[in-house]
Amino acid sequence: MSTSAPPAPVENLFSETMATSDFPYRAISRGAIVSLILFVLALPGLVPTFEPLIAFAAFGILSAVMAIRTCRRYPNEYSGGLVAQVGLTINAFLLVGGLTMHTYIYLTEVPEGYERVGFYELQMPEKYPDAPTPRAAELDGADIFLKGYIHPASGSGQLSRFVLVPDLGTCCFGGEPRSSSMIEVMMPRGETVAAGKLRLKLAGEFEVSKYLRKSDDFDNPVLYRLKAKIVN
Repeated sequence: MSTSAPPAPVENLFSETMATSDFPYRAISRGAIVSLILFVLALPGLVPTFEPLIAFAAFGILSAVMAIRTCRRYPNEYSGGLVAQVGLTINAFLLVGGLTMHTYIYLTEVPEGYERVGFYELQMPEKYPDAPTPRAAELDGADIFLKGYIHPASGSGQLSRFVLVPDLGTCCFGGEPRSSSMIEVMMPRGETVAAGKLRLKLAGEFEVSKYLRKSDDFDNPVLYRLKAKIVN
């Protein structure tokens, strides 16, 4: 009469299972997930107004590289290597493509016959009395190209006349702009531009006021004027 073997003890079965897989669960590398999040944060950097955000893609590349190294070094503890590789690829494409696009725009955006001017060239440093800068005096009557934002106090809707300031901080959080941080812009006859918080590119004839002009919307007088001919 044959007899069957007794069942293996539960402890032996558990030991055999653990021997087959010492690490039954592998955590997804946080760096891989972070690289995807940084890619999403960097996407608005393709819009010219928000191009500094493209820098998030560089951090996304770094995060993805660290995640790949972690997954390769600890394969039994971490997963997500494929996700990290995807994050590395898309962040690299975004960074290179975005920088290339913005460089091309910068090199081709100034209309022929106009001189690029940075708003900082017109702003008198805080430690000095607020007045036109020497550079502004040199540009008086010149055709210039510059970028800026419509100050909210200029009004809403379609504007034929508005005050331009250098940045969103000046617009929304900086309080009353200094006189050398404001340019009164006059649109061509019959043309208007929509008020908003996107950066504008303007080309036109620059003037330094021969006398201080007060505006109903600002305590400080406006020192500069731009007779706009091209607005984008």
